[in-house]
Amino acid sequence: MAKKKNDDLDPETLALINWCIEVEGFLVAGGATLEQAQEHIEEQVEWFTDQFYDGLTPEQAAKAALSD
Repeated sequence: MAKKKNDDLDPETLALINWCIEVEGFLVAGGATLEQAQEHIEEQVEWFTDQFYDGLTPEQAAKAALSD
């Protein structure tokens, strides 16, 4: 089965992915390694998705994640 390209993703899913990439940058700026940031987002994907739909900015979501 072929992997989907970004062109095949609906705009909402693409927006969520791009939002998570921005969150990742803020997590790294907050002291996490890139690997730690990616792993945390993957492990907490439902929480981050909720934050996205609740309207948090990537910076707000990263700050909330770092304060746990």
